[in-house]
Amino acid sequence: MNAPTIAQALSRPTPPACLEALATRFGAAFSTALAVRQQHGRDESPFDAPPPAGVVFCSSTQDVADAVKLCAAHDVPVIAYGAGSSLEGQLLAIHGGISLDLTRMNRVLRVAAEDLTATVQAGVTRLQLNDELRHTGLFFSIDPGADATLGGMTATRASGTNAVRYGTMRENVLALTVVLADGRVIRTGTHARKSSAGYDLTRLFVGSEGTLGIVTEITVRLYPQPEAVAAAVCSFPDVASSVDCTIQIIQAGIPIARCELMDANAVRAVNAHDHLDLPVQPLLLMEFHGSPASVREQAESVQTIAAEHGGSRFSWADTPEERTRLWKARHHAYLSALQTKPGCRSVTTDTCVPISRLAESINDTVAEADAAGLPYFIVGHVGDGNFHVGYLIDPAKPEERELAESLNDKLVRRALALGGTCTGEHGIGLHKQGFLREEAGDDALDVMRAIKQALDPRGILNPGKIFAPSE
Repeated sequence: MNAPTIAQALSRPTPPACLEALATRFGAAFSTALAVRQQHGRDESPFDAPPPAGVVFCSSTQDVADAVKLCAAHDVPVIAYGAGSSLEGQLLAIHGGISLDLTRMNRVLRVAAEDLTATVQAGVTRLQLNDELRHTGLFFSIDPGADATLGGMTATRASGTNAVRYGTMRENVLALTVVLADGRVIRTGTHARKSSAGYDLTRLFVGSEGTLGIVTEITVRLYPQPEAVAAAVCSFPDVASSVDCTIQIIQAGIPIARCELMDANAVRAVNAHDHLDLPVQPLLLMEFHGSPASVREQAESVQTIAAEHGGSRFSWADTPEERTRLWKARHHAYLSALQTKPGCRSVTTDTCVPISRLAESINDTVAEADAAGLPYFIVGHVGDGNFHVGYLIDPAKPEERELAESLNDKLVRRALALGGTCTGEHGIGLHKQGFLREEAGDDALDVMRAIKQALDPRGILNPGKIFAPSE
């Protein structure tokens, strides 16, 4: 089984001297209250772990550097905390230590409209940034669903619904300010659109899940608001038809901005949660950006392709209010699904495969989940070959957790066999460490461990994530 159990982790006791030093430096911005620690010791993963020994509420890069230096002096782990929405256990204090809450670092430092860039502190959320940009004619494109912080999105290399057209955080981060394991502060990248200067340290930290350094400031690309935007919903008789339609749209070169799948289970859940009346069938939720003429041309082409694959009830959301209502429902799919089984938790997984193999991957996943009889839902950024499955389990029934992990194991191994990846955007965290070895191989994993050792020789930065230190 690839998912490690928290019981296997050896929590390090935090020396009282470290807690005293943090209390002296940060005063009321440092807390050891149980409720605060529990809040920072839980994410959206199915794992349970003891909470951190304390929480520092950082307001600046200097705060982060000082906290890291104090923890390093006592060999105490530090775990960066943003919105708490990670799905693979990235923020759990499985080795004990101190949580560094970056949500007070919420200032938009610079908007360079003429350069199409913005520089923000790590605690700024995607909705906050776009609200700041609303009068500039620009927008930040990455939309993972949750109102995540840009620091967390950088750490997990987030993407989301717009990635098929605008790319992921990897393509949209230009520069970073990072606190290293010894408290040093470095700056990577520039505000220029490209560079050939030395190793690409920016890309090294993007997706490192807080194991190589703590990101405190990010410079991101911005895009002009499209002249015209239209959204459409189309229902299909089965998941296979919707996926085949998506494949043809992408292979035809239609520059669709968003192409999202919801299976019938997800549609049923959002109907109940958001008071919608969508047909309880698999559907594609699509969005088109461009000039009025290009949007009309894209939409007509997609409507023709959808009809060829059994698509029906092709309906439009032309006003901002209608589009917002639909996209909110899509973003609520996870929480909506949880409400269909009160008290449940979701073992949530994602994979990404070449677009030509997407139908095979999803069809087999659906067949296995239906045969297992465990409640589940599927949503996907199918325009780029990425989809998510949530298996809904009763946390009091170990056999359900075991069944969900068995299904996850089959799903991920199939993605790897099809030339894909074990995770398109959730990251490795605790959940997929064994799969990373299978995907990357031992030699590549040795290189990753060597980088970790070089930047964090004491192993204090989010230890136990991505790969176990003892591997």
